[in-house]
Amino acid sequence: MTESPTLGALASLQQAIETMERAEPLTKVSHVAPVLELSQRVLVQEQGIELLYRQAPALDRAGIFNQTDWDQPQALVASLVRHTLEQPDSNTVCIECINLLRLLAVANGDYVRPGFSAEQAKHYLTQVLAHNLGRVFMSARNETARQQDSQLNQAVDALFLYMASHIGFEDILGSLCQEIWRILGERPIQVDNAKTMITQIAVSLANGEQTVGDARLGADRLISALYGPTQGCREDPGLPAYRERLAAMDFNALQQEAYGFARAMHDVGLVSDYHADFLRWTQEQERPELLADCLGLSNTGLDSLRCYSELVNTLIREAIFPETAQSLYGLAMMLERGVLFMPPIAPGLWRQVGLSLSADNAGLLGRVFGERHPPSVFLLAGTISVLGQPLGIGQGNNPTCQAARAISMWSFSDPDYLLYLIAQTAQYDRLVMTFEGDPVDSAELPAGLAMGIPLDNDPVSTLLVPHLDRIYLEMGRRCADRGEDPHCWVNPEFHGWWVGRQFAIAVDIHTGKLKDYERFVRHFFASYHPYYNGNRPVIHPQPAGLAVTDSNGRFVGWHAITLLRVALDQTNEMRVYFYNPNNDSGQDWGLGVQVSTQQCGERYGESSLPFAQLASRLYIFHDEPLHQPRLDTIPVEEVEAVQEMALASWACERAAL
Repeated sequence: MTESPTLGALASLQQAIETMERAEPLTKVSHVAPVLELSQRVLVQEQGIELLYRQAPALDRAGIFNQTDWDQPQALVASLVRHTLEQPDSNTVCIECINLLRLLAVANGDYVRPGFSAEQAKHYLTQVLAHNLGRVFMSARNETARQQDSQLNQAVDALFLYMASHIGFEDILGSLCQEIWRILGERPIQVDNAKTMITQIAVSLANGEQTVGDARLGADRLISALYGPTQGCREDPGLPAYRERLAAMDFNALQQEAYGFARAMHDVGLVSDYHADFLRWTQEQERPELLADCLGLSNTGLDSLRCYSELVNTLIREAIFPETAQSLYGLAMMLERGVLFMPPIAPGLWRQVGLSLSADNAGLLGRVFGERHPPSVFLLAGTISVLGQPLGIGQGNNPTCQAARAISMWSFSDPDYLLYLIAQTAQYDRLVMTFEGDPVDSAELPAGLAMGIPLDNDPVSTLLVPHLDRIYLEMGRRCADRGEDPHCWVNPEFHGWWVGRQFAIAVDIHTGKLKDYERFVRHFFASYHPYYNGNRPVIHPQPAGLAVTDSNGRFVGWHAITLLRVALDQTNEMRVYFYNPNNDSGQDWGLGVQVSTQQCGERYGESSLPFAQLASRLYIFHDEPLHQPRLDTIPVEEVEAVQEMALASWACERAAL
């Protein structure tokens, strides 16, 4: 009997995978091309996607992704997949397909990939589907593309249908709507991903290709917030036509437009291009009476606006354009925070308005944010957003949680220092900080974890993170030989004087095993729990470190957060409210530990967990050095509950023998 082409290709692929897996690391690269060629032969066959799905974990273990961008799945950017799949190089397309199948296996629980959880994989694939809805629903394929379809291109389309069927094809748009609402509930600064997904949903709904069921109302609100938040722009007429309409409106109609824009902005957390253009039009027409209504300000914001009207109008004129519309929300929040009443802030922003960027920084910002406006415009707009939304800063797809946390902490507690750092870096393309009295100059240091151009950061992070990253690592190097965890000395020196100099760590840095864990837990309760610390609140945000776990409670990695406050929620449960630099903070850490970002008393940008659950994932924290906590007052059952949760998850293999 003649063997079928599919089975023949599969057998050859399996043999090639085994050969690659046995190969020495230095020679693996010579096996990549043959393996990809055989993978492509399987992929284009009938049932080939399912067969390649089953081989994806073996391909990963064999080293198909070694020394490539796909080797670290946590650093992948979902929005770039579309461009990768349009490359003429079939090997590039094929390896992307293998990667998607590998992550689908992780999402389905068929493959455990250390450092990348099933939730992360599903979230990433949902975003990939959102950015490629045209392939899922076949709406974005013109006739020329169809006529030029190759077998591989058809297989890619089938792959997206296959992924959608696993992720949830029947209600994929409804799921995307819920995902967008969940993310926007954290009020992130970077919303490009959300806006792209909303646009894709709008196109699909307009073409009648799918329904969203019960999520229709939420989808309509998202779409209208971007493309028609007011009566004057309801049907998305375009900016030139909208300006003509504004010229014909009386005061009452203009005020209703201002109210509508503010309501949509604060309700959804997104700013329409029409909103920014309306604000600029009111400036050009000298209608200052509409500004407060357009921003939706409370009494605090109104006081800030009245006291600093010239500065606010200058910021709008210099930084708020349709291309930077989202910073308008940051402006409103900056006024609401009242930070302008801090004496150094207004002068610092005036300095920022007239700032001259170095050639390298101007080029960097131009490459990342485009050349529609000068780079200084994007930096000023980003500065406004960061000052208005300290908890909206995200690390993006970069291993730089320490730097993102620092920027957030400075914006929250020391915004004038942050303005100083921005000005220093922007002008001189270097950052000089001190460590125990000695200067640390980023210009003299090797590159850190932030490699290449960050494509998914806000402008301030794009500018600062590479320098902060180098400095943080250098501080760690300078105290690496002290025999203790470097965070003990680095965190206070790097972040600010308010960081407690007393340091507690749950593990021995030499062995990785738990070290006096019961005392660690008691110390945390006695330092931060209001019932056991004399009802002492958290005055300044404090850096801390988590042992992050996946939905099965397995250890994923160490992660930097900020402890913001501890308080009772509406059900009288004591919760820790914290800042997580990840853009998506609502994570399932397994065994019942589900991070909340809404509906448990959180403010925008906060995450929270019941006190004991947060304590069970904590591994370092800071405290005041003169504080003498009463460790013996902590109930035994509280301590035992935390220990049980830790030992059932990240610490299961770290318990001392």
